[in-house]
Amino acid sequence: MNTEYQKFTLGSSITPEQQFFFNRNGFIHFKDFIKPETVSDIIAASEQVQKNWLANAIDKVNGVPIKYGKDLDGSTIVQRFAFINQHSNLLHEFTLDPRLKVLLELTGPGARLGTDEKDGMVFNHYVNAEQSSFTQMGWHTDGLRDIFHGQKLNPMLNVGIHLSSLKPENGGLRILPGTHKQSLYQMLFRKKYFLDNEADTNEVAIIPAAGDLTIHDGRLWHRVAQSSVLGEESRRRVIYVPIIAGKYEPKTADSPTAFYQRFAALVK
Repeated sequence: MNTEYQKFTLGSSITPEQQFFFNRNGFIHFKDFIKPETVSDIIAASEQVQKNWLANAIDKVNGVPIKYGKDLDGSTIVQRFAFINQHSNLLHEFTLDPRLKVLLELTGPGARLGTDEKDGMVFNHYVNAEQSSFTQMGWHTDGLRDIFHGQKLNPMLNVGIHLSSLKPENGGLRILPGTHKQSLYQMLFRKKYFLDNEADTNEVAIIPAAGDLTIHDGRLWHRVAQSSVLGEESRRRVIYVPIIAGKYEPKTADSPTAFYQRFAALVK
């Protein structure tokens, strides 16, 4: 497992060096995107949404299943929020941060932030505890959903805003650099989707500090590694919001649950 790679600082535009790194590897890591107080505010906002969803027994948002689990004390928590930006004024305002528009340059003309498409802004809350139902995610590509829908494989990037400082033993995002340039056959069959959790000798571990921002290409093979530590030290929170191109396809309360989302039960 490799943990060494170049990290950058996001400015008013994407530099040629940053574009080259991203094009070659399919991911990029920007340090210190948000301040510690903003991290705290976002976590507090998620806890308020969680309180509301628990009180109202919300099981889906815009057709996307909500993943519940147990915290260290046995209390029920939301471990995967979908479209959380539509349920929090603070997180909605966060999606309007002009610096996020700079990231669209990585995709090119026609790119947009998918705040009301796909799964919207997703908030993941991992904790490695005996009763937790969300501690890892097997190898997959995000481009699979377009294939399931019979659509052209359009560019899609996943923007991650990290709310926890991690060490390699905390688990987290693992990627196979360069696989965003693979053939369709390799995208479909290189790994067993979600079932394969094994480490790959070529994988790179993304090791962020709280407040960092990462982007990975949706065609890139990646997984979420399980923490090797238990309890409070294993807790990690991260937001993902997609950058997408192609036909505009917003989701609403009447949207059906997609076929590929049946795989959610395989995430433990």
